[in-house]
Amino acid sequence: MDLDRLKQIEPWCWTVPRAPGEARGDVRLYGSRELLATMDDKVLEQITNVARLPGLVGAAMTMPDAHWGYGFPIGGVAAFDPDQGGIISAGGVGFDISCGIRCLRTNLDVAELAPHLRMLADRLFRDIPAGVGEEGELKLAPVELDAVLEGGAQWAVEQGYGEAGDLDFVEERGRVAGAVPENVSPLAKKRQRGEMGTLGSGNHYLEVQVVDRIYDEAAALAYGLRPGQIVVSIHCGSRGLGHQIGTDYLVSLAKAASRLGIRLPDRELACAPINTPEGQQYIGAMNAGINCALANRQILAHLTRKTFAREFPHAKLTTLFDVSHNTCKTERHAVDGSKRLLYVHRKGATRAFGPGHPDLPERYRDVGQPVIIGGSMGTGSYVLCGTSESEQRAFSSASHGAGRAMSRHQALRQWQGRQLINELAGQGILIRTRSMRGAAEEAPGAYKDVDLVAEATEKAGLARRVAFLRPKACVKG
Repeated sequence: MDLDRLKQIEPWCWTVPRAPGEARGDVRLYGSRELLATMDDKVLEQITNVARLPGLVGAAMTMPDAHWGYGFPIGGVAAFDPDQGGIISAGGVGFDISCGIRCLRTNLDVAELAPHLRMLADRLFRDIPAGVGEEGELKLAPVELDAVLEGGAQWAVEQGYGEAGDLDFVEERGRVAGAVPENVSPLAKKRQRGEMGTLGSGNHYLEVQVVDRIYDEAAALAYGLRPGQIVVSIHCGSRGLGHQIGTDYLVSLAKAASRLGIRLPDRELACAPINTPEGQQYIGAMNAGINCALANRQILAHLTRKTFAREFPHAKLTTLFDVSHNTCKTERHAVDGSKRLLYVHRKGATRAFGPGHPDLPERYRDVGQPVIIGGSMGTGSYVLCGTSESEQRAFSSASHGAGRAMSRHQALRQWQGRQLINELAGQGILIRTRSMRGAAEEAPGAYKDVDLVAEATEKAGLARRVAFLRPKACVKG
């Protein structure tokens, strides 16, 4: 990114000055000079276009891990007021609706795990379906899938997948209201029929990790984290159903924008006012996609527990937190001294409620919401906590991962899958995958430095670092 086009307004915050007569909202880019310099200029173009959409409240923002995406940049955040013509955009949610991370803490430590790591990695690879088009044992009839889309993780628990106590530590207690399964196309449902309880491909993973460093003792104590402890992170979303919802509604949203005279700065930003039939139809389908993803991660957590129990009969895996990073959520935020109901788009960005927020489980209310920044394969991840400051700065939003630094095509030219897996094994990190091509595309070097992203997230006041998680074994599609 050409930093000469930006104006630094705070040590960790930048803006794009308006040209004379330019009609758009404000833009805020959070991050260090080093991180912003690694971003493609397309990020700047996209977030500036978002600032031109109707009904924007505050600024259109990018998180420190931002990179080019479809419509919104990945790492983009924008809030819209439905009473001021605010819009809903599929490009501001993402095609993998409700992609997110379920983090499980265990009662195991790294010394106990070490002799069994290879066996555990093999068993997880066998038991957790992963890969393009990979299906699981669960096959759902249409009426059963509608129940998933309505019930989310709550449905999964009712069917025997996991524990009721999990739901206390899942966003929206595992079920978002306002889902309308009838708004999801038959093709989207057909794609999902056999994909519940599966990881998928791309940057999705199940990773066994060890708590390597503690930054905030009080928050770590509240989260139940300690040095040397084993945790498991499950990163996935709504699979084929979510992708098809995004594809289906791009057409109807674009038609609505045209019908209502909304001039789109980019056709990828197809949108409709929230209070229109087209906007409400997409929201109902999107909420169904969110529930699909929450149920999917609940099932995967259950499968993970079963696998651990075969190797470690005394193992206990409890949910630290489950939070999405591809959503649009209705939330009340303080704007100009009063609370307003807003539709907050977070695409590749994580909700990060601060201390005292009523939607947080009591266990975490004094320290703030757990925020997971997932690292690239082999580099590690961070647990952070939401801050009160983030409410004012970014509608309680934070980074979601390391963020790509190069395209998958570029990564393929630079790395070979087998060689990369061998190199990581030499570092004590076991990779299990069905695709050598996929491993090369997800090479650690293809992503930004997760340490810099986590530092910038904290310094910008978006979330505070609690613990660093070092990878031990990773299952990928």
